[in-house]
Amino acid sequence: MNMLLKQTLTASVLATMVATAVQAAPAEAPPAFVKRVADGLISRLKAEHGKLQNNPAAVKAIVRQNLDPFVDGQAFTRIVMGTYANNSTPAQRAQFEQNFRNTLIENYGSAFAKYSNQTYTMRPYKATNSKFPVVTIDFNNNGEKIPVSFQLSDAGSQWKVRNLNVSGIDLGLQFRNQFAANVQRNGGNIDKAIATFKPDADAAVKK
Repeated sequence: MNMLLKQTLTASVLATMVATAVQAAPAEAPPAFVKRVADGLISRLKAEHGKLQNNPAAVKAIVRQNLDPFVDGQAFTRIVMGTYANNSTPAQRAQFEQNFRNTLIENYGSAFAKYSNQTYTMRPYKATNSKFPVVTIDFNNNGEKIPVSFQLSDAGSQWKVRNLNVSGIDLGLQFRNQFAANVQRNGGNIDKAIATFKPDADAAVKK
């Protein structure tokens, strides 16, 4: 292969890689993504509010359909497992992610079941050089403003939520502390710690 042909092929491959990377980037701005997810969930809850009373299964189904697809479970798993993620197997991390998602849906399903007519306002978005943009929403709950910051990760075609901060409390960090305590309670047995871990969102926010 002559040098000119090799250079041409190399340039072509590089151009294809760059074009693919550009095309794979999220089309939405971070605030637009968060607004779309929040509006989708809230509109479903409002539309079906009458059916959700005393029907936790229906609430969890709505949360799962409208929130779960937009969560970066692998990133959240590594944040919460902390140093234990480095000493675990891919199968253990996958099991942790599955259990973690299911428990969070239980937590948030119970909270959303009480949803009546709360609204929210979005804070001005400040773009930074960080690869994990943060968008903050103030939820209005009976006159009380509850700030919730969504830390996002680039999943290629769209953004995903990798961590949450509620009223200044880093949930990923609080859940990490809870998991570490659970590992200690189980004598360092990671499998038992994963199987029995129940992240407590209420306790985390009250820290």
